Amino acid sequence: MRIADVLRTKGHTVATVGPEATVAELLGLLAQGNYGALPVVRAGALIGMVSERDVVRRLHDRGAAVLDATVDEIMTTDLATCSPDDSAADLARVMTTRRVRHLPVLVDGELAGIVSIGDLVKARIDALEQERQQLESYIAQ
Repeated sequence: MRIADVLRTKGHTVATVGPEATVAELLGLLAQGNYGALPVVRAGALIGMVSERDVVRRLHDRGAAVLDATVDEIMTTDLATCSPDDSAADLARVMTTRRVRHLPVLVDGELAGIVSIGDLVKARIDALEQERQQLESYIAQ
């Protein structure tokens, strides 16, 4: 299974945040959309990712003052990314190794989607269920 297959089911729509947004504004976006992380985009280009984990770590370090900080002060810039042609199984390993739950999908350097570890698990379960149904159908013949 390829990431393109996951995105075909999930969709290509991606919520993003700008680097100038405050952490308080970011938290509103995360809560409103029930997101765990958002790509940070400037002038259409992906420049980072910011997650609930980033906020919690900075909150621990800086206290409530972090709410007035901007996203670019707390975002992660050392990004793992993927392409639609990448294998879902390979990316699950990358996500586990790098301890990230969300990967931006890039096509020709442009943000084309985002996949989470939950998306990959769901896709794998769906594939296994389809395989089980095919085997049951074959046995019943």
